[in-house]
Amino acid sequence: MTNLTILDFQNQRVLTTEQLAMVYETDEVRIRQGFSRNEDKFVSGTHYYKLTGAELKEFKAKYLKDTNLKFASELMLWTERGANRHCKILDTDKAWEQFDNLEETYFNVKQNAIDTSQLSPELQMFSQIFNSLAKNDLEQKRLSQAVEETKQQVHNISEIVALNTIDWRKETTEIINKIARKTGGHKQYQEIRNESYKLLDERAKSDIKQRLTNKQRKMALEGVAKSKIDKVSRLDVIEEDKRLLEIYLAVVKEIAIKYQVQINSAS
Repeated sequence: MTNLTILDFQNQRVLTTEQLAMVYETDEVRIRQGFSRNEDKFVSGTHYYKLTGAELKEFKAKYLKDTNLKFASELMLWTERGANRHCKILDTDKAWEQFDNLEETYFNVKQNAIDTSQLSPELQMFSQIFNSLAKNDLEQKRLSQAVEETKQQVHNISEIVALNTIDWRKETTEIINKIARKTGGHKQYQEIRNESYKLLDERAKSDIKQRLTNKQRKMALEGVAKSKIDKVSRLDVIEEDKRLLEIYLAVVKEIAIKYQVQINSAS
């Protein structure tokens, strides 16, 4: 791994977006996109620091005055946990390999380490006690964070499972919108919706598109206005068949869990 300029902020070892992209052998755009699409999974002060104003000026003067970042109007700094979160988002073999290297050679390297063997026996004993307590405290914090993240995942799954036939159109649309925002923005909405229809056809051994065409033809023969016919969708076809609706809701739940979307009000 390329030697990195050591950066510290608020007594934590940190990395710039540029450094993180270089280490994970990706580009800065992917790092920024990963953050913007999963911002709800990052906590300021825990996973990152966003520097502006006087705080940024002081940091640049200390670390970045000879780099192209000296002109930046704001700066993102990633902690060890932030780097780990980006590793999970990228989910490439190189990212996982390099994160292990980061832990060993960057984040966990102790600067100006004291040779405790030169201390008196009493101070050596106190040093060992302190280190043991510090490790236990850090481990408890990591466990607490892991428990909170697990609770959130369980809550999300519970909310998804609670999806029912009462207000299903609104709820499935909210879920698909969340997935679209997470996977690439509004342009992904129709792709995700089509994925749900495809899975429905596979599970139900149906042809929703053909059913829609048949319904529109029948409406035309009955003299229904073209403007009304044009508004009929595959969701209308699904709603008319209780079995199809139950299968479709199961499909949407599976897709929501697959993409690990955060569900706040889809219940």
